Amino acid sequence: MGRLIMNCYILAGALAAGTMNSQLTDVFFAGRDGYHTYRIPAVVVTVHGTVLAFCEGRKDGRGDSGEIDLLLKRSRDGGRTWSGAKVVWSDPGNTCGNPAPVEDVSIGEISLLMTWNRGSDSEEQITHRKARDTRHVFVTRSTDDGASWSRPQDITASVKKPDWDWYATGPVNGIQLTRGAHAGRLVIPCNHTELNGTNGPVTRSHIIFSDDHGKTWQLGGIEEEKTNESTVVELADGSLMQNMRSYQRKNRRAVAISKDGGATWSPVKLDQALIEPVCQASLLRWTWPGGAQKSRILFANPASTKREKLTVRISYDEGATWPVAREIYAGPSGYSCMAILPDNSVGCLFERGEKIYAEKISFGRIPPGWFENVIMETEGVKPRSPNQAGQNGNGR
Repeated sequence: MGRLIMNCYILAGALAAGTMNSQLTDVFFAGRDGYHTYRIPAVVVTVHGTVLAFCEGRKDGRGDSGEIDLLLKRSRDGGRTWSGAKVVWSDPGNTCGNPAPVEDVSIGEISLLMTWNRGSDSEEQITHRKARDTRHVFVTRSTDDGASWSRPQDITASVKKPDWDWYATGPVNGIQLTRGAHAGRLVIPCNHTELNGTNGPVTRSHIIFSDDHGKTWQLGGIEEEKTNESTVVELADGSLMQNMRSYQRKNRRAVAISKDGGATWSPVKLDQALIEPVCQASLLRWTWPGGAQKSRILFANPASTKREKLTVRISYDEGATWPVAREIYAGPSGYSCMAILPDNSVGCLFERGEKIYAEKISFGRIPPGWFENVIMETEGVKPRSPNQAGQNGNGR
């Protein structure tokens, strides 16, 4: 059995350069339906097996400021076909974005964390306190599988310190903790800027969390400087791992661990295996260790110093190493988000194009065997039931 699995590792490594273009479905197209550009994807699979694909619809251009709506498309067949776009949040002339969805599987309610700012205020102006206003944090909820959403609620005072300026929820899905003292907690990765005396603004990752099914939200632990957009996963011992965009000019992802549900974090380390072009990325818990089944954590990002080569990696040792890497798309690619589909395939919603990465947002259905072939069969990994479908892992 060991030799069979080792041969499978070798095969997976040998196929790492292959793409899966034929498995991709385009969901949002630049220039269509009244929007210049679609960016910033986030995806969650509900307890009923519905795939919810969120993004920003940018009316004025590709930039991060201006009139931006938060949009949603739904799929009831595992991402093969999609509904028309629904506007979850719009404020004419202003910016509504940074989707970060998470579902409380115990009650089947989805919380969508978001941010707002004046469309005339740029990130640079907000960061340097030269804007008319600042960034505000909101949450909306759905109790009907994403069909309708509550009026957005401003939670800025609970999750943003007064001396913070720029602020971003996600953009990626959050997670619900499943074990330990904080089981049931909803966790959303975020980031912000703050002024650091004469050295100017600094960026930091942090998390926010809810222990009451998304009714109220609190500020969690704050990371070191030069961290930014992040993604989070629960480890087998109940710890959290936050994987972050890094401004240390090393083109490597930054990583930290929390042993207390996200209240505090270990010193940040760079993962030398995870090359990045300084971009957003996505983590996902695929399988838990137990019996004959291995632990599997997935990581997706543009595996290059440029925004290209959207690649998914697998770790079998709780994120310590990443021995298997498979390329989803070789061309220009950017932000991504992953979720587990009801048949145990992995869904990846990501930005891609032929000339630039902002031409479309596509959804890749990744069958288990495409990663590992024989390993999945030998370990008896089975499709999830609908009640497990909501257990999702977690400067543009």
